[in-house]
Amino acid sequence: MTIHPGPRTLAFNKPYDVLPCFTDPEGRPTLRDYIDVPDVYAAGRLDRDSEGLLLLTSDGSLAHYITDPQHHLPKVYLAQVERIPDASALERLCKGVMVNGTHTRPAQARLLVEEPALPERPVPIRFRKNVPTAWLELTLQEGMNRQVRRMTAAVGHPTLRLVRMAIGPITLGDLQPGQWRELTQAEVAQIYSDKPAVLRDMPRAAPPHG
Repeated sequence: MTIHPGPRTLAFNKPYDVLPCFTDPEGRPTLRDYIDVPDVYAAGRLDRDSEGLLLLTSDGSLAHYITDPQHHLPKVYLAQVERIPDASALERLCKGVMVNGTHTRPAQARLLVEEPALPERPVPIRFRKNVPTAWLELTLQEGMNRQVRRMTAAVGHPTLRLVRMAIGPITLGDLQPGQWRELTQAEVAQIYSDKPAVLRDMPRAAPPHG
């Protein structure tokens, strides 16, 4: 039996239609279907209909650091939206928009020239023949409920698919949907450092599970 001293922190690629918790009275898919590590809990949320990077940890201080908006930990998302946003829509996203009576913080938003290389979603997005779609990369420093979806809707471009690619210096990397890996101590320290990730210089990560 392998003994893991100290707190453990995992990076997980949450699939679409999976709840970001370990139990559900309705029997829907949860983290328990993919992760068998005891005493780790999601640091923040990633809605059932969203995909991508979710950090889980048994370290309460780290979980608080990741979720507390005062630390301005950037979170990077790829959003497939209806229609092609123009410069005005992108500028509004960057300056912040009103969401439930609150003005969101300034963000970074850019239109991707090419569709990103992502695994296909098991449930395809709704498709309308006469409505084109586009991909945006958005970087936020807060985590309001369904913020990306509400921001893009506020500028006239509803989100059809949403994938979180990074939390601070931790990126999704090569993890496939349903896979997880354990972060190194150096990676955990880097979360606190507020320095961007330089993946080629990082210690070799544990192999993915799942």
